[in-house]
Amino acid sequence: MTNMFTPLKVTLAAAGVALAMVPLIARADAASDALVSRGAYLAKAGDCIACHTAPRGKPMAGGLPMATPLGAIYTTNITPDPDTGIGRYSQDDFSRAVREGVAKDGHNLYPAMPYPSYAKINDADMQALYAYFMHGVSPVRQANREPGMKWPLNMRWPLKIWNAFFLDKGVYKDKANQDVAWNRGAYLTQGLGHCGACHTPRGIAFQEKALDESGGAYLTGGLLDNWFGSNLTGDHNTGLGRWSEQEVATFLKTGANAHATAFGSMTSVINNSTQALSDSDVAAMARYLKSLPAAGGNGNPPYSYDPKASKVSLTRPAPAESGARVYAAFCMHCHGTDGRGFAPMLAPLAGNPNVLEKDTSSLINVTLNGTEDLVIQGVPAPYPMPRYAPVLNDQQIADVVTFIRGAWNNNMPAVKVEDVAKMRKSTEAAR
Repeated sequence: MTNMFTPLKVTLAAAGVALAMVPLIARADAASDALVSRGAYLAKAGDCIACHTAPRGKPMAGGLPMATPLGAIYTTNITPDPDTGIGRYSQDDFSRAVREGVAKDGHNLYPAMPYPSYAKINDADMQALYAYFMHGVSPVRQANREPGMKWPLNMRWPLKIWNAFFLDKGVYKDKANQDVAWNRGAYLTQGLGHCGACHTPRGIAFQEKALDESGGAYLTGGLLDNWFGSNLTGDHNTGLGRWSEQEVATFLKTGANAHATAFGSMTSVINNSTQALSDSDVAAMARYLKSLPAAGGNGNPPYSYDPKASKVSLTRPAPAESGARVYAAFCMHCHGTDGRGFAPMLAPLAGNPNVLEKDTSSLINVTLNGTEDLVIQGVPAPYPMPRYAPVLNDQQIADVVTFIRGAWNNNMPAVKVEDVAKMRKSTEAAR
């Protein structure tokens, strides 16, 4: 009888062990789900989808062309497909690619991938990101495109030397003399948010001239892909000097405030990234940005509004004032005769930091090509900037931008028609 019941006892014991493990498995699954969810949030903070998804392409499958001074490169497939994506990457492989710009097979990534910023991501967040990309992203079989650069400019071995000079390894370390919110804001701005990739000027080797607030050039504005990433320091004219912390946070959440409206590359950042961040994280970023001292700027006295500073009356512009006539015909209904617009839906031009910037690339580009829709919580902005390239010639655009830069006490120099022609040619080639 004893032998007869032994298998039954073993079976019951095994069943008991299995039942006892159910809560443990459930907790493990919940922990895994939480890690993937955390990684999804961090991927939004890093705005991964903006660069790694081509227009009308599948999420994270790459193929987006990116213009560089050396030629076009194409973003890579970062879905977990084992053959064309990163499905065979280990946690260490993934971390090395993100932080150091080195792929699993050992080849160096071009620094259009902001790994000098991502080097600051801490281990816990890197683990969550890996979990998300392996288990929260759908695999897509799509081969990566070769860069458009010709030999010898497409060689990757010089990037090892580039990294030796310009890659500062090491995760972000809290500053002991700052509070929790400031450090959180610094971590997001310098690391995952990689704000410096667009808003910091670059040197001759395409390196960011500074990676944090210890460098004087950090976030003073930079030209990238035909857009000028605006000054984010405390400069009164071109930076955030006139913005409150709440106004900075509002801009990051909605893409608009009393001073400006997002356009160009920043539209994608708002649509895909910052609006999805928690209120506390957005407030922390605003806190950090508002702590940055004034740097850069246009060299003019602090801006003050003067409604009488336009050279002509916009209601009856003189025939010789081509810029005023173009403004009255195409711009006045949205931006007003007083240049103050109807914020936050329609941006002011009087005192707008982008108007007061020395570099006119963004003003010319947005006038030629308009803006993509700003979409907040699924609702498109009602009044996107239209595209005037088919309507206005180069001289008319130079004239109207010159008028805007000189009106309402903006006091900025004229725009050259040659610069408009160059921008038109460059952006038409990229369409």
